[in-house]
Amino acid sequence: MKIAVASDHRGFPSKSTISEFINNEGHDVVDVGCEGDGSCDYPEFAIKASIMVAKGEVDRAVLFCGTGIGMSIAANKVCGVRAALCHDELTAELARKHNDANVLCLSADLVGHALMQRVVDTWLTTNFESGRHQRRVDYIDTYDKEHSC
Repeated sequence: MKIAVASDHRGFPSKSTISEFINNEGHDVVDVGCEGDGSCDYPEFAIKASIMVAKGEVDRAVLFCGTGIGMSIAANKVCGVRAALCHDELTAELARKHNDANVLCLSADLVGHALMQRVVDTWLTTNFESGRHQRRVDYIDTYDKEHSC
């Protein structure tokens, strides 16, 4: 898979570590910023990566900021994106199985790198179950098209 990664300054160290992990798992990583630990604005990078997902330029994206909340809010403003803030393997698994999340948001301040690797691995290897969940994802996609795209 082709995976976009992005962060703000607080998420930069995690982005660097997890990008290497994703690459070592055999995926192509596209780093869309930020470029260091100097102060920056998370929406710029969340939206940049999310647009790539929405346009099909990448398969998915992983975003990092201090809490993961800001990245999640910004990413979900992009039509076609279903960003999920996950803190453990179970939330990552359910985000994929039930919500077909195509953007993963992680907290650089609250989740250590070892756990992040497990969360990312779970999220990358879990498939969407479809079935009854498809109707819900379709509802969201229809709303996007009718109201905001």
